[in-house]
Amino acid sequence: MSTYCKAYSLAKLRQFPNWLEKSENARKEPKGENGKQIETHRELTDKDYLYLHESLIVTDGIFEDKNIIFDDITPEWEKFCKEVLKFEVPIFESTVND
Repeated sequence: MSTYCKAYSLAKLRQFPNWLEKSENARKEPKGENGKQIETHRELTDKDYLYLHESLIVTDGIFEDKNIIFDDITPEWEKFCKEVLKFEVPIFESTVND
């Protein structure tokens, strides 16, 4: 699990001109079909929220190494994350007295 991630709507992420999502990696969800429960990859829509991690990988869930939807980390993507998404990893200060 990464140290930090932030949720963004898929509609916002899809504004990146070179966005190419790996929708086949979306989380699985249970679905009833012919009286049986099966798991299928969920359909991603603009209303869904995905997680942008400090590594700039986008996942369908909080785990950085599972359900990876976008991982084409380029200078253009870095710029988009910083300038359009305003993504910034906060600096966590220690509250422990030395």
